Amino acid sequence: MRLRLATAMLMTLAVAAPAAARQQDEPGSKDHPMLSRMPNYHICNYEANDFNGFDFSIGNEKEQRVEGKYWKIDYCIKENAKVASALEIVRNYSNVFKAKGGSIRNPDPDNIHTTMALALNGGELWCDIDVANRGETYSLTIIEKAAMTQQVEFTAAELAKTLNEKGSIALHNILFDTGKATLKPESSKELQLVVSVLKADVSLKIEIQGHTDNVGVKAANLTLSQQRADAVRDYLVKTGGIAAARLTAVGFGDTKPVAPNTSDDGKAQNRRVELVKK
Repeated sequence: MRLRLATAMLMTLAVAAPAAARQQDEPGSKDHPMLSRMPNYHICNYEANDFNGFDFSIGNEKEQRVEGKYWKIDYCIKENAKVASALEIVRNYSNVFKAKGGSIRNPDPDNIHTTMALALNGGELWCDIDVANRGETYSLTIIEKAAMTQQVEFTAAELAKTLNEKGSIALHNILFDTGKATLKPESSKELQLVVSVLKADVSLKIEIQGHTDNVGVKAANLTLSQQRADAVRDYLVKTGGIAAARLTAVGFGDTKPVAPNTSDDGKAQNRRVELVKK
């Protein structure tokens, strides 16, 4: 009798354990700091990245790529709990965004797949809501728009190898104040790599080329690109101790784009300093 009772209790526990597990959040998961969940739902899948991208629907079969801090949070209804309708889920989140001055970018009459956006501390918060199974599950894909923090850098050896093999290299971490030829302090790391390459090969001569995107007047872009190329040359001479005779500087303005100027990413690629082996 005791054996049967123990067996029955074990069977009960075995059934209860999976059910209890279905009530718990995925280990290590949590709600987004600005967005709580609907009542009676738990996190059944979770992903968070310091930097990722997502194509948000903005209506008329158009999408907008947004990159930055990323969350993908899937919510599932708890066992035997009352399911919220798709309208209730979407309306709750849209009210939060609207109350903060946000907007709905692709109103969905079926309340299944909706995009919302909100200006946030000089940036943007984007959220995609995807409701499935008549409200039994829903997903939030959230991005706090931000530029990526560059963590991988060229080494001096790799820079020298590229110059020798290809004859030129584009540098995008030599940065200037907007509309000016003033080097930003964070440019020093990349500039010091160039100094190291030039010091390691005393026979190396380079042309420093300045390039801009197509924003603004062409003549002004040409002048600015020349001034920026000159600023890099001056740094290499005055701070790096490189002989001026080994360096030439020329500006091309927006005449040599490497990407279309139709997007922020394309414009960023075109704003560059190139080193050309002479």
